[in-house]
Order: sequence, then structure tokens, then C-alpha cells
Amino acid sequence: MNGPSRRGLLGGAALVAGAGAVPASPAHAAASITGPVAGPVTVYPSDPRYQELTVGYNQRWVGSPDYVRVVSSTAQVVAAVQEAVDAGKRISVVSGGHCLAPFVFNADVDVVIDLSGLDEVYFDTQRNAFAVEGGARLSGVYDTLYKKWGVTIPGGMCPTVGIGGHATGGGYGFLSRQFGAVIDHLAAVEVVVVDRAGRARAVLASRDPADPHHDLWWACAGGGGGNFGVVTRFWFRTPGTSGADPGRLLVNPPKDVLLSAVGIPWSSLDRAKFATLVTNWGAWYEQHAAPTSPARILSGVASLAHRSSGNVFLLTQVDATASGASGLLGDYLRALTAGLGVDAVVAAQPPQRLPWLRAVKLIAASIPSFINPTLRGSSKSAYLRRSYTAEQAGAMYDALTRTDFTNPAAAVTMAGFSGGAINAVPPARTALAHRDAAFWTLFETQWQDPAADAANIGWLRDLYASVWSATGGYPVPGDQADGCYVNNPDPDITDPAFNRSGVPWHTLYYKGNYPRLQRVKAAYDPREVFRHAQSVSLP
Repeated sequence: MNGPSRRGLLGGAALVAGAGAVPASPAHAAASITGPVAGPVTVYPSDPRYQELTVGYNQRWVGSPDYVRVVSSTAQVVAAVQEAVDAGKRISVVSGGHCLAPFVFNADVDVVIDLSGLDEVYFDTQRNAFAVEGGARLSGVYDTLYKKWGVTIPGGMCPTVGIGGHATGGGYGFLSRQFGAVIDHLAAVEVVVVDRAGRARAVLASRDPADPHHDLWWACAGGGGGNFGVVTRFWFRTPGTSGADPGRLLVNPPKDVLLSAVGIPWSSLDRAKFATLVTNWGAWYEQHAAPTSPARILSGVASLAHRSSGNVFLLTQVDATASGASGLLGDYLRALTAGLGVDAVVAAQPPQRLPWLRAVKLIAASIPSFINPTLRGSSKSAYLRRSYTAEQAGAMYDALTRTDFTNPAAAVTMAGFSGGAINAVPPARTALAHRDAAFWTLFETQWQDPAADAANIGWLRDLYASVWSATGGYPVPGDQADGCYVNNPDPDITDPAFNRSGVPWHTLYYKGNYPRLQRVKAAYDPREVFRHAQSVSLP
């Protein structure tokens, strides 16, 4: 059971206005400024590329479609969708390929539409916003936006994640406490939908409440991928900005950040000290979750990998240009490690001051599993309003120190990517309903050998069920927990054998926003052309 965890070894490596059908326009022509748009490519099972194009990040899920259509323009997506609908074929869509559940690649899918050829990032003068095509990946988005205009979106760490799934699920990262979720800067989307008559067309929907397609924009801003259509283009502009200077229309990241990676040996942690670390960590984020908190300039990750990994790690990023940044980081680390007796360990690992984009690339490069194409995995998530209890932390400790299961890539990762500016937005303004959480947690394990499937999946199920035993095995929205993150889809969430809470999956993902999502589904996908095992259903 070896192989690095996607997030479990994080710290250690780091140490070294709307319209109907969209016509041709300058905005759409702008994508071809680097050359003519290539024609669509159809890959059949006999093609050597087929094997590569029918499996995503999680090697557990492999598709067997009739063909894969690799597209490079919105018009090609419309044609691909229309062809599949006319033939009665089941469609799935891939952007970056990081869907951790079998929603894209499974036996029911006949046609996979691959957006990897639709990946331009440019400034659209017509809409006065930054256009990011649906197949772009985060590494390219960050590079282009920052190098050309000095701006960014507050997205995630993994460079190969596609913007399509990331943004439609909300999108978080190290800058989110300071600047909000990715969708908080989403100005408009272009979506290929299918009407009741079976006609495919591209629709443009914006955040302008007067836009007749505003509800579609709302649903794409946190409603999850694969639900309403194919998002071929996103436009980003921070609310309240205006003017002709693109560099003032989106988030300007810090010039420099302080990046701290502290490893704490497992040998220094017994059950009580481990629980202290977990509760200290949660308490800090609980106390600094307000949108106006000066500490919103700091975000951190606690990577609690299995004891066989040797260490647990605290990875932290602070805006180095903010007043008192160094003092805030020091106070933070002291608060998290209070009572552990590891002051000397922390002091021996001072932070680095790095340019922001260099820090982004260092974090990405320090996690080999981000680009490891051989891994199988299973994951579950939880939003927290309040810190974990000592009992819940003890359940984590018991799982992470098991001697009959010794995978160093099995981990509990607490991520301080909630709170702060994210919580300044009302939960009904976008489909992302989790607007008063303090942090969220990823429970995950990864491995390579298919023979290890049962052991890893069983370990994760036991861990998660134990941590959430008081609420039927899942983090039911309430005083402490706030449900699950749709971008970490969990196949077990619909199974009453595991989700014994009595709370349906859609409440855990969407809370009170689900009925509106269903109405949007009825309006824009009445034939349920776009569906998967946990897609929004018709009302």
C-alpha cells in the first residue's frame, strides 16, 4: 500500500449581461488569436489514444464509450452534443479529469466530450472580463492571468485540475479566505444546453440579476459539474470593479507570501497530544472565520498522514505584504502547537519569503501525486463550523495509527480554505451554500495496486463513520458540521448502509439551495441529457 498521498505528504515535500443562443462575435473570435481553431478529433476504441482518454485522475474508474470527441470550440461542442442527442447516446464531459467518483467514466456513458482542446485564457474587451475556456487547467490559468495582467482567481493547489469542474463546484485555495471563492469572481458563463425539443444551443448567462438566464449562472456558480450542460467558457471579473485597465478588474495576489512548512514527528504525539493538535487547529479557524477578521490573510493545511509516513505537517501561507504578517504566522503556529512540547521543532523550520507565483509552483511541484497518473483513490469531505471534539480527534488517531493498515498515503487533511471573505457572501446568492464554515476536511487514501482496493476503501469508511458516529456517519449541517463539498464527490453518500443520518445527499451538498437547482435543471435540461449518479434531479 505505497505511493504518495495527493495531500497527505503536502508539508514534507514543501520543506525543501445575458443573451439566448450565442452568435459569432469578437469575443468568440478572440480565442483564435494564437491560430485557427482545430477541427474536432474523434477517438474510437481502435485508436491508440483511446486508453488514455477514457480514464481520469482516479484509476479506479475507466470508461468504455463508443468514442471520445476532443473539441476546440463552442460550435464543436454544440455539434457533438447534438450528434449524441440525435443518436440517443449518453453523454459525459471531461475538463481536467479530476472527478474522484465514477461520474465521467463508467459503463453507462456512450460519448465522452473532452474539452482539452478548448483551453485559451484571454481578456475579452467586449465583456470587459477575463475569459477562461472550459478545458483550461489551473496551472495555465494562473500563469497566463498573472504574467499578462498581474491578476488571478483564488483557486486550488493542484495544477492539473480543470477549471470546468473546479469553478462549477465553488473553487477554493490559499487565497480564498482573503479574496473569496473562485465563483465569487464569476461574471458570466457560456453553456451548451439541450431544450425539450432536443435542440442543442449555446446560452450566455451572467450574474446580472436582470439577465433572463441569471438562474443558469447562479446554478453554475457552485451547483457542481455535469448537471445542466457543457460550460465552454467562464468570464471572471471581481464585483464592483470597472474601468479599462484589466489589471484592476480581478484579484491582485500578494507580491510575496510567507510559506511555512512544519513537520511534527509522529513519535512526539500520543493520543492526547494528537487530539490537542486537531482541536487547537480547528479552534483557531473557528475564532478567525469572520469576513472582517484581520487573520483572513492567512490560510493553512494540516496534513495528518498515517503514522507510517513518519510525520504530520502544517503548511501555511500568509500575505507577506500585509502589516504584521510575520507576527500573525508566529502566533498561529504557537496556537496550533500549544501543549505539544514541540517548540524547538517548529523553531527549526522557519518560513520562506517567496514571490506569489513561485510559491504556487513550489506547492504544486512538492506533491508528486498531483501529476502521478497511476493512483487509485477514495475520498470523503466535511465542512466544519466548530472545531472537532477530542473524541472525534481520538477516532482519527485510532485510524491513523492502525498497525494492520500501514499506508502512508492515507490521511486526514484539514484545510483552512473556508471562512474569511467566503463567508461575506449570503448562502443564496450563488449555489454554493456553505457560507458560514470555518474550515473543511478531506478524508482520503490513495494506492496503486487494485488488490489493495478493499483494504483502503474499508479503512476510509471505518474512519469516517467513527468520526461522524454521533450524526449517522455523515457531517449533518448543524451547530458543528455543515455538510460535504460537492467537488469531493463520495459514492457512499447515497447509500443508507453508510449514510445512516437520514439526511439526503443533496442536503449535505447543497443544503437549502437544492430546490432552486432543480428548477434550473427543469428549465435548461428538461430531458436530463446531462446526468450522473449524483446529478441534480428534475423536480
